[in-house]
Amino acid sequence: MKPVIAERGEAVAEQIPSVRWALASLSLSMLLPSLGTSIANVGLPTLAQAFDATFQDVQWIVLAYLLAITTLIVSVGRLGDITGRRRLLLIGILLFTLASILCGLAPTLWLMIAARAVQGLGAAIMMALTMAFVSETVPKAKTGSAMGLLGTMSAIGTALGPSLGGFLIAGLGWPAIFLVNVPLGVLTFVLVHRYLPADLSKGKANRTSFDTMGTLVLALTLSAYALAMTIGRGSFGPLNIALLLTAVFGAGLFVFTEARTASPLVRLAVFRNPVFSASLAMNLLVATVMMATLVVAPFYLSHALGLDQTLVGLVMSIGPVISILSGIPAGRLVDRLDASFVVIAGLVAMAAGSVAVAVLPGITGYIAAIAMLTPGYQLFQAANNTTVMADISPDQRGVISGVLNLSRNLGLITGASVMGAVFTFSSGAHDIAAAHPDAVHSGMRITFAVAAALIVVALAIATGTCRSRRALGES
Repeated sequence: MKPVIAERGEAVAEQIPSVRWALASLSLSMLLPSLGTSIANVGLPTLAQAFDATFQDVQWIVLAYLLAITTLIVSVGRLGDITGRRRLLLIGILLFTLASILCGLAPTLWLMIAARAVQGLGAAIMMALTMAFVSETVPKAKTGSAMGLLGTMSAIGTALGPSLGGFLIAGLGWPAIFLVNVPLGVLTFVLVHRYLPADLSKGKANRTSFDTMGTLVLALTLSAYALAMTIGRGSFGPLNIALLLTAVFGAGLFVFTEARTASPLVRLAVFRNPVFSASLAMNLLVATVMMATLVVAPFYLSHALGLDQTLVGLVMSIGPVISILSGIPAGRLVDRLDASFVVIAGLVAMAAGSVAVAVLPGITGYIAAIAMLTPGYQLFQAANNTTVMADISPDQRGVISGVLNLSRNLGLITGASVMGAVFTFSSGAHDIAAAHPDAVHSGMRITFAVAAALIVVALAIATGTCRSRRALGES
């Protein structure tokens, strides 16, 4: 027996570093998509000059990337479940890296926009499959810590983008903000190929067909919704209404299609699970609120508090820095406590932070509020993601991860549009840039009062779900 025990001990010893390297590969797979979003934003003014284009035209550099992620993330998650997640993840990293090269070398704006759409496809694959791999590479008792680490890497990408982008543009020119992804992409590809578990081969009898019709309907529906929420420069006109109605019709058509397909893109039965549906609803509401801090805060800090652009950037970086510092501890807390309790604790902190933004005066009040809001968000994210991914069958992990990411993206898109509209309306000014500081301050208060109400709704959903689970457990 001793040799057998010794062999098992050696296997465990070998497994620990391989798990760490697997987490390193997943961390980079989460870092690159968020970096790809934030680093391009800072380069838009420079790109408008380089291509002699209007600001509305260069906005498509960001919009094409986000649209590709939003419309394809569920489909690529399902494709990974069918064809093999590691294989598809490697393809996604390769697409992202090659598209980064094309962006850096693009001679025209529209070629760059096309390359950014391809880059968004690669990012969608990485985002959808990264969380799906956690269950295959990390012991269940450490799932929360792994989710916290991925949340930290996403925050690092978001926080690093503006400063790194500004440095690269100043020193090497705008192509560098895209070409910097190339060495990171190569490193990620090597680590994924070396340390993530190989795909299990499936016999022909066990292979599932891909739902092409459902994929097309969902992509068109999500495109219509995303465009309805983003075009029009803040106004909601007839085109926006038509696109929104198209999205509603498309959602109904998607449900109709999926109910009659032998191998649906998304099994509609999963939405009958109250825990899963509640998690998606809370994820959307929370993302809507977090987007408000990114959209509204710069106007409040500059126009109401009178900070210059340097100080605005410094204050705006406090939230991402707190996210980086609180992500891993939040994940460890999820491993030690009940995930449902941590979800509620995170939402309580977010509600308190939203109220604090609305009522606390001055720059000190704003920073104190963000110091409550941001750790609450990391607690919620780590616990909610762990809850959703904990008991998913292996053949559905990719698509469920994609749906979870989709709910967050839809929240971000909705937050940018709806919370921005609330801010504009409540300030009583058609042009925020020319509004009186008191009007901007009033708009900020009302916007975050609405944000607090949305978090209270999410808190009610979480509390109701927790009570239902306890009632089922007792029965």
